[in-house]
Amino acid sequence: MMISAPNAVAKEYHWGFTKAKDGNPPDAGAEFEQVLREYGAFYRGNPEKKVIYLTFDNGFEAGYTEQILDTLKKENVKATFFLTGHYLTSATDIVKRIVKEGHTIGNHSDKHPNMARLSQEGMVKEWQNFDRKLKGITGIERTYYVRPPEGVFNEELLEVGNEHGYTHIFWSIAFRDWDTDQKKGKEYAYHELVNQLHPGAIILMHTVAQHNADALPDFIKEAKRQGYSFGTLDELVFDYLVDEMIWSKTY
Repeated sequence: MMISAPNAVAKEYHWGFTKAKDGNPPDAGAEFEQVLREYGAFYRGNPEKKVIYLTFDNGFEAGYTEQILDTLKKENVKATFFLTGHYLTSATDIVKRIVKEGHTIGNHSDKHPNMARLSQEGMVKEWQNFDRKLKGITGIERTYYVRPPEGVFNEELLEVGNEHGYTHIFWSIAFRDWDTDQKKGKEYAYHELVNQLHPGAIILMHTVAQHNADALPDFIKEAKRQGYSFGTLDELVFDYLVDEMIWSKTY
């Protein structure tokens, strides 16, 4: 049964971790690891496979998303773009291009609220309102991957997401790239990405940053040079399910 009142008791989490270094995965801590595993959420893939997953958060258009799409097309890399409802309606042509070029649309909520402080009905409304807008623009029935604004969540949010067919996707590589007042140059973004690179990485980048768009071509080339390939979130989830099946049959 859906509860209409906000849950004031549920513990609120702010996603974070100790950054990856020297090719080793980041440390999210035992509590985060347990909570995400319990609800089938992801922040990285298999740490023994040199596959990485590019994801971008788009809250508004700052003029760099098409440059990013040009790079992805040239390098034959697919990514997931976590969009807001505002982005859907304000950058419709770019949304259509994202879909046309074979990338995945993720659900970053309709209005970008603190999802952990909403009622269950409010949570579902945010996701489904986004999905309705997306269908009207692209014909896509719905999204399956969600990311809470600013990485704020609680167990109730993860549970309600599961009940409505949504999988939460967090990240294992990120850096301060969303502040449009700070133009740090592409070397900053490039070194942050390369220094944190590790097998199974889910990379979060914001499309509002010019340094991200400028650094992306060199980063993709360097990752490939190091033997990494780029996967999709569908592949991430499928590989996890296969690994779980093998593990359960072995043990």
